[in-house]
Amino acid sequence: MLVEKNAPLQSSNSFGIAAKAHALVRIRGQADIDAVLHDAALRDGPKFVLGGGSNIVLTGDVKPLVLKVEIKGKRLLHETAKAWIIEAGAGENWHDLVTWTLENGYPGLENMALIPGTVGASPVQNIGAYGVELQDRFDSLDAVDLTTGQSFSLNAAQCAFGYRDSVFKHASAPGEAPNAKAVGLKDKALITRVRFALPKAWKPVLGYADIEKKMLQSGQNKPDALQIYHWICEIRRAKLPDPQVIGNAGSFFKNPTVSAEQCEDIIQREPKIVHYQLADGTVKLAAGWLIDACGWKGKSIGQAGVYDKQALVLVNRGGADNPVTGGEVMTLAKAIQTSVYERFGLRLEPEPVVV
Repeated sequence: MLVEKNAPLQSSNSFGIAAKAHALVRIRGQADIDAVLHDAALRDGPKFVLGGGSNIVLTGDVKPLVLKVEIKGKRLLHETAKAWIIEAGAGENWHDLVTWTLENGYPGLENMALIPGTVGASPVQNIGAYGVELQDRFDSLDAVDLTTGQSFSLNAAQCAFGYRDSVFKHASAPGEAPNAKAVGLKDKALITRVRFALPKAWKPVLGYADIEKKMLQSGQNKPDALQIYHWICEIRRAKLPDPQVIGNAGSFFKNPTVSAEQCEDIIQREPKIVHYQLADGTVKLAAGWLIDACGWKGKSIGQAGVYDKQALVLVNRGGADNPVTGGEVMTLAKAIQTSVYERFGLRLEPEPVVV
C-alpha cells in the first residue's frame, strides 16, 4: 500500500479547485481496503471517499485520509426473464459504462449519458437526467464497512433513494454500525461494485422538450436506445461545459419541488416558469430558469461564474495559475440562493458535497 502525502487534488475534482490531500491511498480492490484498516496509523482516523470528484466543492486541503476509488471492471453478471444484470466496478467512468452497455445490446441507461463521475458515486447521488434516475435501473451494490473491513450488500430499498439522495448522504446514529440495516452511511462505507437491472422489455423515455425537438428535427418518432443516447450527448454538449475545458461540477442546484397550489401561485406571477408535473401530484421547477430569471447567467464573483449557456451550472473562470477557490464558489452559490429566495420564496439546495 502506497500512502501519498500532500497529494494534489486539482486534477481529481472536476471544478479544478487547487487543494491537497494530507494523505491519499488509491483503492483498486479489497486488499487495499484491508491494508488501510490494518495500519495502526490510518485505521481509526476520519476518511473521505473520492470517486471522480465531479460532485464536490473543495474549500481547503482535505485533512481526512482520502480513499481514491479506482476499482475497475464491467460485465454481464447474469440475466433474468425480465432484465440483464450488469455489474461494474465503482471506479469505472459512468459515461463509459453507459456506452459499453449500449454497444453490447443492453439498453436502459441512455438517458443518463454524459453524466460526469464514476459508477460508485451514482447510487450515492441517485443520479438522473431526462426522466430516468439511477434508482429506476438499480439492482444492488457491494460496499465495505470502513471500520471493520466487513463487506455487505444493499438493495434499492436499503439504499433509501430520494431525489439526488440516498443512505450514503446521511450520517449514522451514534454507535450504529455500517451494514444493510443502517440508517445512515455517510463516511462509514466505501462502495466497491454496483449492479444494474436493464429491462429486456425496453421502452423509450421521451417526455422532455429537448428530446421531442430532436424527434421533430430528425423525423424519427420511434427512436431506439442508441439514437436517444446520441441525442442526449448532443443536447448535453450544447448546454453544458466539458469539465476538461471549463471546470465545473455539473448541475449545481437541485430542482425544487412544490405543491400544485404553490406552483399555480408562482405561475400567476411568473407565467413562463419552466415546470414539470410529477406522478405524485407535486411539481418540479427548473432551478436553471429560476436562476436565469434573477439575472445571474454569465455573472461572476471572483473566479467563480455562472455558465452563459446554462444558469444551473457554476464554472471555474480562473486559469491554471489562478484557479477558482472553493470559497468563491460557495460565495456565488449563496448569493444565487438569496436572489431566488427573495424573488420566488424558494430555497435552492446545492447538489455537490462541500468539503
